[in-house]
Amino acid sequence: MRQPIGTDEPMKTPDDRTIMPPHGHYEELLSYQKAVVVYDVTFHFCERFLRKGDRTIDQMVQAARSGKQNIVEGSKASGTSKEMEIKLTNVARASLEELLEDYRDFLRVRNQPLWDKDSKEARFVRRLGGKPHTTYEAYREFCDTRPAEVVANIAICLIHQTNYLLDQQLRRLEKDFVEQGGLRERMTRVRLQYRNNAPPVTSVPPRKPGGKP
Repeated sequence: MRQPIGTDEPMKTPDDRTIMPPHGHYEELLSYQKAVVVYDVTFHFCERFLRKGDRTIDQMVQAARSGKQNIVEGSKASGTSKEMEIKLTNVARASLEELLEDYRDFLRVRNQPLWDKDSKEARFVRRLGGKPHTTYEAYREFCDTRPAEVVANIAICLIHQTNYLLDQQLRRLEKDFVEQGGLRERMTRVRLQYRNNAPPVTSVPPRKPGGKP
C-alpha cells in the first residue's frame, strides 16, 4: 500500500518481481489531502467575495481543481508510467502556483497586507492543519466568518503547505525513477529474473524406428 507522502523516503514495493507497483491510492497522499482543502477554501472564497460573472472566479476555481485533479491522475498513471506521474504532479504544482498569484493579486490591488510566513497568524494556520486527514472543517469557522483579506491569507498559507509537499513528492518520484526506472525497465528486469530462475529444459532422446521409447 502506498505510504503517505511527507518525506523523501522511497516507496517500497512488496516484491522485486512486481511489474505493476502499488498505485492509485491518492487519498493517502498528504499533498492530495491538502489540495482538497485548498479547493474547498477557494470555492467558498469566490462565492463570498467575488462578483458573479467575474472571470477570476472560473480561473481560480479551475486552478484549484487542476491542482487537486492532477495529483489524482498522476497517482492513477503511476502504475504504467512514472514519467506521466512526474509530469502530472508538476502540472498540479504549476496550477497551485498560478492560484497563489491570484490570491496575492487580490491582496495587492486592495492594499491589504500579506502575512509573513513567521507571523503569529501564519503559524496559527499551520497548527490548524497539523493533523493528518485535515479537511475544510478545520478552517470553516474562519473562512466563513472572517473578512476577505484574512481568508485570502489563509488560502495562501495552505497553498504554500501544499506546494512544499508536492516539492517533496517530486524529489521522491525523480529519485525512484532514476533508481528503479519505468515500466519498460521493470518488465525487462522481471523477464530476465524469470529466465535466470527457470528450470533447465532437458532433451528427450529420439525414438528409434519400430522400437520402444
